[in-house]
Amino acid sequence: MIEVKNLWHVYNGKKAAIRGVDLTIGNEIVALVGPNGSGKTTLAKHLNGLLKPTKGNVVVDGMDTREYSVAELARVVGYVFQNPENMFFEENVFKEVSFGPKNLGLSEDEVEARVRWALKETNLGGYEDRSPYSLSGGEKQRLAIACILAMKPKYIILDEPTTGLDEKNAEAIKSIIRKLYSDGHGILLITHEMDLVLELAERVVLLYKGKKLFDGAVKEFFALDLRAYDLDKPKLLHISEKLGMGFLRDINEFINTLRMIP
Repeated sequence: MIEVKNLWHVYNGKKAAIRGVDLTIGNEIVALVGPNGSGKTTLAKHLNGLLKPTKGNVVVDGMDTREYSVAELARVVGYVFQNPENMFFEENVFKEVSFGPKNLGLSEDEVEARVRWALKETNLGGYEDRSPYSLSGGEKQRLAIACILAMKPKYIILDEPTTGLDEKNAEAIKSIIRKLYSDGHGILLITHEMDLVLELAERVVLLYKGKKLFDGAVKEFFALDLRAYDLDKPKLLHISEKLGMGFLRDINEFINTLRMIP
């Protein structure tokens, strides 16, 4: 369990970016949403110790983040950044994915086993000798996830994982997220993509000006006036509501409901 208790964060004595947030995250898919500047990334960076609280506490599986290094917390909480290229620095995919496990002090055999497994999980088997920078946008995103997976963290933070991807690559990322969840990982999705929230999230947390304004079920979240927070409902919901079909979460559910209408 990740527990955030009365978290405040102030950058260099300026206005607070996070103000009194309480939050718990378990083995679930939680979407963290809000307009630009609402504090989403600031909050997420506290969960693996990249930032330390100005006030309050963040406790990850019993570990107070003030008392542990980022390297120690990375064993439990993995962070896939919005721009995956910022994570890359090795000459090929195999070395890139092996970097984290090597730093855990694992044997060469265990490192190789983890790399092979992580690449298989992200459909990158056979890419071992490719340069990370030669990959497509979707492949780079999958490689970034593979790098985190090889560390075998319990919780995974994905910052805008489908932004800028075409439909095919976005669907590939969604499939990986579903698989991670089914394998027992807790997932935090930082996203502006309301379609992603609708399809995948079990719970939504809305931040606005550093404060938590909503924490609850997906259906209840989409009943809010999202335009007040520079957000909008997915097109699927707009259409289903206009047709009187109620709350539907994906296109297959929409089609099946449509077929039942006399």
